[in-house]
Amino acid sequence: MTFKQKAIFTYCGIALLFSVYGWLFGPYRGRGFFYNLGQGVVWPATIFPALGALVGGIIMVAVIALLVFGNSRNR
Repeated sequence: MTFKQKAIFTYCGIALLFSVYGWLFGPYRGRGFFYNLGQGVVWPATIFPALGALVGGIIMVAVIALLVFGNSRNR
């Protein structure tokens, strides 16, 4: 098993554990399992809110850059 496979397996395992915990005991236990699974997939952004804001900012800048510079062949 390569390092990449181990890292992906570990991340998915943590996401699954995080979502089961959130579903059974967490602050969103009234929500469905798939809602908590969605939060579990992005568990670093849920645990560290500043990281979520940083990732959101990077995505926003990337989308704007793609809109501004992405279609330069038609000019």
